[in-house]
Amino acid sequence: VQLQASGGGLVQPGGSRRLSCAASGSISSIVNMGWDRQAPGGERDLIAFMTNDGRTYYSESVKGRFTVSRDNAKGTVDLQMNSLKPEDTAVYYCYAKDSGTSDYWGQGTEVTVSS
Repeated sequence: VQLQASGGGLVQPGGSRRLSCAASGSISSIVNMGWDRQAPGGERDLIAFMTNDGRTYYSESVKGRFTVSRDNAKGTVDLQMNSLKPEDTAVYYCYAKDSGTSDYWGQGTEVTVSS
């Protein structure tokens, strides 16, 4: 499975941004798709994902502000980010887990929240 993310950029505090990710390869084997992020000087954390039967997980840091959506047939996952804060500044990585429990990550797309 290969993952290609896009949509990063500079956003003002309180603004919105939508990230997109497209998988290629064995997309039928994907169980979970979502997003990690790594803030400057910080660790990479899982922030949101959706299972292939539609269940979602959100970290406390983004719950209520971010929404993950997914098209299983196309192998795509989006992250709608609203009410962005400076502490959301990070490199965002698309994430997928397949039915064999292997994990995959894309190349990362950078989001900077600043005025």
